[in-house]
Amino acid sequence: MNEMPASLARWVAPLLILVVAAFALLGGMTVIVESGHVGVVRTLGAVQKTPLPEGLHFKRPFMDQVEMVDIRLTASKAKASAASKDLQTVSTLITTQYSLNGALAPQIFQRIGTLPKVSASLVEPAIQECVKSITAKFTAEELVTKREFVKQQIQEALTNYLNNTLREKQLENSINVANLAITDFDFSDEFNRAIEAKVKAEQMALQAKNEKIMRVTQAEAAAEERKLAASAEAFSTEIQSKARADAIQREAQALKESPELIQLRAVEKWDGVLPRMTSGDGVVPFLNVNDMAKDSSR
Repeated sequence: MNEMPASLARWVAPLLILVVAAFALLGGMTVIVESGHVGVVRTLGAVQKTPLPEGLHFKRPFMDQVEMVDIRLTASKAKASAASKDLQTVSTLITTQYSLNGALAPQIFQRIGTLPKVSASLVEPAIQECVKSITAKFTAEELVTKREFVKQQIQEALTNYLNNTLREKQLENSINVANLAITDFDFSDEFNRAIEAKVKAEQMALQAKNEKIMRVTQAEAAAEERKLAASAEAFSTEIQSKARADAIQREAQALKESPELIQLRAVEKWDGVLPRMTSGDGVVPFLNVNDMAKDSSR
């Protein structure tokens, strides 16, 4: 009974060692490439030109070593100080989004390195160079007012710079620039104060212009109102004068045609008081003798 466990133990230990060795050997023969990566195979140190896509792959143990290269979209930030066209010092923070071309990952790994190496040795210096060259083409004010256009210029310059550099290593189009963002423009304190003063002056000038326009408008409105009032008064006077003249003309024509109308007008205006004359005995009514004689004869 005691001999069986001892004999079994002698067989179990080598068996376990054999199973572990088999699993170790099997593990050395397979590799899993994670999503968003490609595998770069190095055979005894030599880089193979064909990358491994995502998934499970077999490799030769002790000979092949697989390096994982990230081909997902990544961001690289770089800050560059440069002089603008009007010699203002501008510090620009740029964020660039780019990715590696998976088909060229082995060549990128072989001639440049992994993604962090690509960012540090190629992308960030390229950003700084392009920012300096483009910044020099614009004034400090234009960098702000034409921000979108400046961004396009920097992105185009960056793409051309990377392709020119990579062309020398036969890696053209191995880096795809997806987008570029100007995170921040930082100007000197003197320039910021000058901009603030300019904006304030422009606002004051605009306010003065608006006030002037308002005063002119009010004056023109008042003048127009006076003009209209004078025109209305002149028109009314003209109408009244014309009416009076017409009335006088009509009355004169009527008097000319009817002498009796003159006597009627005199009677209408008589107040009933006889004319008087002054003598030594006092005031005596003035009588028309001819009229009295006519009356007595009747």
